[in-house]
Amino acid sequence: MPRRSHTSRQAIKLLAVLSERSGKWSHGYDLCVGTGLASGTLYPLLARLNDHGFLEAKWEDSPIDGSPRRHLYRLNAKGRALAEERLDEFGHPDPAWSVAR
Repeated sequence: MPRRSHTSRQAIKLLAVLSERSGKWSHGYDLCVGTGLASGTLYPLLARLNDHGFLEAKWEDSPIDGSPRRHLYRLNAKGRALAEERLDEFGHPDPAWSVAR
């Protein structure tokens, strides 16, 4: 029997938020706020999704105000399919669903 991959509650929240943004680029802090995840949880999830080919990632163009450039993320087609599959399987997370920090 094939082994089913485990998807954490945190990953489901991240996939849901990225999916809701319909291909729009999001930076890490924005995703922390949108998911309620701490940066120490969020960035490893983003790295894992990116390493497995579910995300597009790029550096922001140089901001005019001189602030540091941010890394931007969005789901690619493979990521959208994963999000749809996992959200169908586990349900869309309730916004009040707390994540331990």
